[in-house]
Amino acid sequence: MFQYENKNPFENEQECIIVGLKDQPEKFSGILEELDLKFDRQLTELVKSGDISAKLKEVSKVHTLGKIAAKRVFFVGLGKEKKLSFDDLKQAFGKTFKEVNKLGIKQAAIALDTFITEEISHEDASHALSEAFALATYKFEGYKQKSNAPEKNIEKLSIYSEYDKGEIESSLTVGFAYGNATNSARTLVNLPGNMLTATDLANYAVELAKKYEFDVEILEKEDMEKLGMGALLAVNKGSVEPPKMIVLKYQGKEEWKDVIGLVGKGITFDTGGYSLKTKAGIVGMKTDMGGAAAVLGAMEVIGELRPEQNVVAVIPSTDNMISGSAFKPDDVITSMNGKTIEVLNTDAEGRLALADAVTYAKHHGAGYIVDVATLTGGVITALGLDKTGAMTNNEAFYEQVLEASFEAGEFIWLLPYTENDKKRIRNSKIADLNNSPGSEGHAIMGGGFVGEFAEDTPWVHLDIAGTATTNQEHELGPAGATGVMVRTLALLVERFEMI
Repeated sequence: MFQYENKNPFENEQECIIVGLKDQPEKFSGILEELDLKFDRQLTELVKSGDISAKLKEVSKVHTLGKIAAKRVFFVGLGKEKKLSFDDLKQAFGKTFKEVNKLGIKQAAIALDTFITEEISHEDASHALSEAFALATYKFEGYKQKSNAPEKNIEKLSIYSEYDKGEIESSLTVGFAYGNATNSARTLVNLPGNMLTATDLANYAVELAKKYEFDVEILEKEDMEKLGMGALLAVNKGSVEPPKMIVLKYQGKEEWKDVIGLVGKGITFDTGGYSLKTKAGIVGMKTDMGGAAAVLGAMEVIGELRPEQNVVAVIPSTDNMISGSAFKPDDVITSMNGKTIEVLNTDAEGRLALADAVTYAKHHGAGYIVDVATLTGGVITALGLDKTGAMTNNEAFYEQVLEASFEAGEFIWLLPYTENDKKRIRNSKIADLNNSPGSEGHAIMGGGFVGEFAEDTPWVHLDIAGTATTNQEHELGPAGATGVMVRTLALLVERFEMI
């Protein structure tokens, strides 16, 4: 896919070459001045007239008409050099690759050194390039009949640079791993519920384990009954599909200690149960396993890059259906750790599944836990569709998650979590906890319920109900599943420091 070249990028035949343009220059400098001279200074005139723009994420195409070996030059606006961030660069690359793909170009070249600034190194630029390429060119084919016309997509990228080949190729590999794993999560979330049952999700995890030599454990219904996983089993009671508790373990240290637990909600379809969703609200509930997809995507990155960390991934998976055997409001159930729960809302099922999963992650030695879930509509009401809501019982651990999310370009916002919130969750006359204290502070109630099972273990909760999908195409992907939190979780594991 990527080929390093230590040559002049403008002296080789290419269908197109991509260059970065900064600061709306009065005249070109460096390697771009050489390019301008080949065009008899006409590129400078095109910049002055506005036909070529250095405005951030503006993409301008110029046909070379034989003045250089490449047929076309794509100028990518990078804006003010000092303001250009890593995330800006990824988006600029993403938009460019979308434009190139529209032309059916199979091979493209990139003058990498034109994208380097004082703040963005050649390694950063290489990572941004390969990650953006994977993300921006992703498509979910779906189930439509396909035309006979062959699709033309970029198959090869030649990377021209004077910097160290090994460093650039290493960064390209890392960025591409992050992008591809995010796409894997996107595909899982995009699959319809009849194409992705709990069994299918478990089989996917098993294949992942084989590929990357993870330890794998799949608990069946009988295993859960023996272990007393009454919370997950209650959610599954209305389904004809058997539940699965999916466990993947990666050991990057000699001893199994300082284990990071990644817990992802894997509800493959959520009707709401007897607390039935509305006609409009039930559509799209195939995406209620976005947390599971994020965890599996993160494990794919971990398998590719082999960080020196210990990780256990735990995914509780079932659908939430209605039948004569389904659990009901007013039921009392007993979770794996022995806490009893009064069910006031069967549509607050994700927190029940996560309760047993968090307990089981601790059973496998997790000393730190991050749970990821499309948990509440309340987080969308509070934060909108572009922010992930977070909660924690440990500020130092949360800071590491926050730093990872910032680097990944996945915005999170910390919600308050007070003693009064805990009192509301524990306010049941007949059980230790209730699963739905009311609509006020709904996102906090959902996350706080999961926190009751993390107990004293450092824990961060990520509610991705708003960010797991998008209705609009964007620079780094199409409408549909986003694969949110794959990169944040993987970066957390890669950079984690004990607290």
